Amino acid sequence: MPHDWTALERDLRRHLPSRAVLAKRQDLLSYDCDGLTLERHRPPLAVLPETTEQVSHVLRLCRDHKVPFVARGSGTGLSGGALVDQQALLVVTSRMRRILDLDLENQRITVQPGVINSWVTRAVAGDGFYYAPDPSSQVVCSIGGNVAENSGGVHCLKYGVTSNHVLSLEVVLPDGTVTQLGNGLAESAELDLRGAFIGSEGTLGIATAITLRLLRAPECVNVLLADFETMEAAGEAVRAVTAEGLLPAGMEIMDNVTINAVDDFFGYDEYPRDAAAVLLIELDGQVAEVQASAERAEQLCRHAGARGLRLAQDPTECAVLWKGRKSAFSAVGKITPTYYVQDGVVPRSSLPSVLAAIERLSKDHGLPVANVFHAGDGNLHPLILYDAGEPEAESRVKQLGAAILKECLAVGGSISGEHGIGADKRCYLDWMFEPDDLQTMALLRSAFDPDGRANPGKVLPTPRTCGESAKRSVTLPAGVEVF
Repeated sequence: MPHDWTALERDLRRHLPSRAVLAKRQDLLSYDCDGLTLERHRPPLAVLPETTEQVSHVLRLCRDHKVPFVARGSGTGLSGGALVDQQALLVVTSRMRRILDLDLENQRITVQPGVINSWVTRAVAGDGFYYAPDPSSQVVCSIGGNVAENSGGVHCLKYGVTSNHVLSLEVVLPDGTVTQLGNGLAESAELDLRGAFIGSEGTLGIATAITLRLLRAPECVNVLLADFETMEAAGEAVRAVTAEGLLPAGMEIMDNVTINAVDDFFGYDEYPRDAAAVLLIELDGQVAEVQASAERAEQLCRHAGARGLRLAQDPTECAVLWKGRKSAFSAVGKITPTYYVQDGVVPRSSLPSVLAAIERLSKDHGLPVANVFHAGDGNLHPLILYDAGEPEAESRVKQLGAAILKECLAVGGSISGEHGIGADKRCYLDWMFEPDDLQTMALLRSAFDPDGRANPGKVLPTPRTCGESAKRSVTLPAGVEVF
């Protein structure tokens, strides 16, 4: 249905500072996509609120004008979750950047959604604390976006993803109502609406205040770098370490394409250029525990075929080894005009076979793939390199991305680990879930958003977004629609 954007803009300006409402084409072009650049859609109107009250006013006006809305943080998401691909108001939370409360005695901090992930650790590091979830984009991604996508990072193997570190949420529901989800405790016997909201990708409302769990900084940290002549050997090292019962804070693998991209990016050889794969293993805890674990990890890597080993014990040296992994996406961006990041999960035992399948699919589709991934939990991030100027390039990229996800599912994996579903993978969701599962998801969504105005068309497949199919024809109770 057509919307009266002029009337909505007029009403928004009555409740928000003038600088908070963007209506000029040149201002809106900055928001035509998120980290997924395959599709671009300029929003008709955008707002940048700074308080919970302003967000509430905005969503009430959307309700009154019957206008959908899309929430956006820093725009680093990689699944098109913040893409305005239908006529909708864009609500940008990047100016909501205040730390609202700091309670070190109870190891928690409350922040607005626009606070950058790395700022949280920066605020508490001097007192001996840190915030564990650390996506590769942590210096630019926002906590609100992390909540929406249930983001992980290199340390999620030991410490879990965002949902493991959010104690409570202040949320503005799609009708403008402000409510609290969660009671501030790590565990609770009540219905876990907090958990339902985290990872909902903006389809249930907008979080405006987020209480996070802080961890004490470990006494000791070691980082082991092992390089291998084959990816299979690196995968075997991962299997051996986990089978031994060691619990690293993180285990990351980069393939040869990524290694060389990172070395070129830095201008010096931090990693061995001729290695087929490098494995980073971080161990943390008490000194004696870490030393013993590091020695055993070295032995297991050698037994798996490690060609070279390097152990970093100094904090600066540890940071240097991790810097390359954290910079991998940026480094690959230096060697290719464009790339597309896929996100799938496989059992650790299936890593070698799936990586071999990705190599085969790369050759079949004529598109190079750089592999960098969270090896400890089997979360793959294949980067498909392409030139958008080539004919049918984007179509081939999407076909290769879909084929990779099918390989993940074939071994009992998932189509998403931490990047969400968004617009990019909504049409693949019924590869993984049956109609009854999709119906349950739709009912939950409808409970929060009965009018279907929050991030419409995202996550769930519908005939409108994905075309007709037998599995997508989900039958819902009367009056309930999948938006």
